[in-house]
Amino acid sequence: MTLEDRIVLSIKRRKSVVVLRSEVASLGSSAQVGRVLAKLVANGTLVRVSQGVYAKTRLNKFTKALVPAAPFEVIAAETFRKLRIEVQPGRLAREYNAGRSTQVPMDSVVSTGARRIRRKIQVGTKTVKYEKNSE
Repeated sequence: MTLEDRIVLSIKRRKSVVVLRSEVASLGSSAQVGRVLAKLVANGTLVRVSQGVYAKTRLNKFTKALVPAAPFEVIAAETFRKLRIEVQPGRLAREYNAGRSTQVPMDSVVSTGARRIRRKIQVGTKTVKYEKNSE
């Protein structure tokens, strides 16, 4: 069984959509794992979300194209949870959820509190934006 087969099997067995590089790093050397993950991204099995963070893909039943296996918001939330980064919804989302606004926020904005985060989380054209020092 090749390293690629072992990594693909490991990824398929996981319930979560997000896969961290550190979760499959023990299967081979750093360079080998990097090459296999790059190959899986190139053939569409995975989508790169951030440095060392990947998301599974699935076949869209209408367009027959490979798309991420979950919506962007789910992937971003799972990424933050796996990286142990505490975030809250942004100010506009909090106002909408509390009923103080009827305008639905279009951007994915999260509040990081006093913590400084520079990690870029992106799937396709959607990107997470950060707010700092919010209430």
